Amino acid sequence: MAERDVVSDRVLTVPNVISLVRLLMVPVFAVLIAAGHDGWALVVLAVSGASDWLDGVLARRLGQVSRLGQVLDPAADRLFILVTLLGLAARDVVPWWLVAVLLAREAMLLVMLIVLARHGYGPLQVHLAGKAGTFALLYAFPLLLLAHWGTWVGDVASVLGWACAWWGVALYWFAGLLYVRQAWTLVGRRGGADAGEPRTVAV
Repeated sequence: MAERDVVSDRVLTVPNVISLVRLLMVPVFAVLIAAGHDGWALVVLAVSGASDWLDGVLARRLGQVSRLGQVLDPAADRLFILVTLLGLAARDVVPWWLVAVLLAREAMLLVMLIVLARHGYGPLQVHLAGKAGTFALLYAFPLLLLAHWGTWVGDVASVLGWACAWWGVALYWFAGLLYVRQAWTLVGRRGGADAGEPRTVAV
């Protein structure tokens, strides 16, 4: 988020509605992938990936950056990534080790947030690498599902999907390590001037 963005306490904003719709699509995707309706599941994945980009753009252009949006957007991202990973792994679209790698990163950040809270600090500001990693993963998932269909289109989608997935994992972990380093620095200050000042949720 740019420094010039004004954060409001508004609840009903266009970006927040988009993030809420993305949250509501999580159980829809879970049902579709479990029932084998891959075509519709692919549509939901594609729409979700596009909406993640759209809500951030609209928040800045419309001047609708809100505190709720700073929590709702990354929460929707994380939940969607988790459910999508589990659904695709259960269908053998992605390997379980990919699930483990991404869940390990989330576990690391959870511990970090607990440590920060114990020292009086709020969540850290979003890093560009974390957002880029989220984008890459959200674009990788529909491509990998398309690759599972086994056509020539699927072959192309497999290459593109795994390229996005590897970049996504790398950026996701890179951002995670940056957050840990930043948290280590803050904790080392033992109650600096920024303590207790929540900003945005780390992703």
